[in-house]
Amino acid sequence: MDTAIAVVPMGLGHLRQVLDLGHQVFDTTIKPYTSWSLTAAAEHLDSPDNACWVALDSDRVVGFVLGSMEFEHRDDWAYLEWIAVAPDMQGHGIARRLVNACSEALFARGARHIVTDVEDRNSASAALMTSSGFVPAATVTLLVRPNPDVPDDDAPLPPITKRDLVRRGRLSIEHPLR
Repeated sequence: MDTAIAVVPMGLGHLRQVLDLGHQVFDTTIKPYTSWSLTAAAEHLDSPDNACWVALDSDRVVGFVLGSMEFEHRDDWAYLEWIAVAPDMQGHGIARRLVNACSEALFARGARHIVTDVEDRNSASAALMTSSGFVPAATVTLLVRPNPDVPDDDAPLPPITKRDLVRRGRLSIEHPLR
């Protein structure tokens, strides 16, 4: 564990570096309903849950975690949604420290369970979450049916957020995205 790295609550001054680091490390083409954006980061920062943390090497953000007390319709379940560590800083225990800080904050806010999801090819994240006390609870497979009348150029699907669907009127409380 690198004790020279400080893990502190995320503040507005960290937002630009958090956004840039997320763009550097997240592949949002894997899950087309997920997008990394300023809105995604800022909405977490605007939450009263104190579940957003950054890892700092001097004044450089080298990692972050974004969590919230919002998971579907469960008021007592929390969501650890985003975590990233700069590639040159991986392997120093930073991600574990971020998971622990976020989890402790969410449990202090009343979470009975914390949910996270990991893409099945991301074995490092799966190992981190498992060793941090997360256990597999459900497996979801994204199935895609291509239009037979349109050539499939294997282009990745554009990312879509729940907010986009709500704005387009395609997601409601009665019919949430799952």
